Amino acid sequence: MTIKIWRSLLVILFFTTAAFAIPKAEKKALIDLYESTNGEHWKVSWDLSKNVSKWSGVLIENNHVTAITLFNNNLSGSLPASIGNFQNLRILNLAFNNVEGSLPEGLFQLTNLEVLRLGKNKLQGTISNEIGALKKLVHLDLFNNNMSGNLPENIGSLENLKVVSLSNNQLEGELPVSISNLSKLERLELSENKLRGDIPENISTLQGLKTLIIADNYFSNKFPSEILKMQNLEVLQIQKNNFDIRFSEDIASVETSLVVFDFDGNTNTSYNKRDLKDLYLDSNTRTVKTKFEDDEEN
Repeated sequence: MTIKIWRSLLVILFFTTAAFAIPKAEKKALIDLYESTNGEHWKVSWDLSKNVSKWSGVLIENNHVTAITLFNNNLSGSLPASIGNFQNLRILNLAFNNVEGSLPEGLFQLTNLEVLRLGKNKLQGTISNEIGALKKLVHLDLFNNNMSGNLPENIGSLENLKVVSLSNNQLEGELPVSISNLSKLERLELSENKLRGDIPENISTLQGLKTLIIADNYFSNKFPSEILKMQNLEVLQIQKNNFDIRFSEDIASVETSLVVFDFDGNTNTSYNKRDLKDLYLDSNTRTVKTKFEDDEEN
């Protein structure tokens, strides 16, 4: 093989390697994630001797890590503090694993994050007010963990949110009125927590809302009938709360788009559910009974 060919091969190898080079801080954070979540025991593990571009679930664009998708991969242990090094990260999907501990402060430094999926793990602690820094967040999923404390009031500042999935935790306190600021919200799932107080009537201003699931909490007083009139609302589950069920008397006279409506009312009410076959129950419509049947990987 001539020297000219060798030089050509070396140039190709150099640019191929350089194309997948990432900052040292990001590579260290990946290794920290691997080590702190018992990477050797993942279903699909990483070979740390190979280039980062070969590590399963890691997406690199413009020499930065932009997505980490390790859904249902047998992760255990806790999230490392260095997770804040991924300043270009848009997707973090570690759902359906066994990650425990609290949410590290570095997580709230990922200001480009659009998808945060940590559902079906063993996380504890509170949702920090620092979550207000994640202005680009579209999908917030922490369902089926052991999260506690109040929902931060500034959650209403995350104006790009479309999905808030926080069911099956130990959250308490009242629902922040600021939720009504989430004009793009399509799914709000808060069932099986310890939330209490009144439902803010101004939730009815969220005209893009398709799913509202607040079953099995301690909400009380009259359920706002204006919510029943929301044009795009298809799934409403409010059973197992302390609502005054007399609001059900208004149901028959309300024009509604509801397809699934579960509440603790009189079974003889004149409200009739539409035929469920008219609702396409895909992964975007997860009811209380189907929340574990989530096989999305994004």
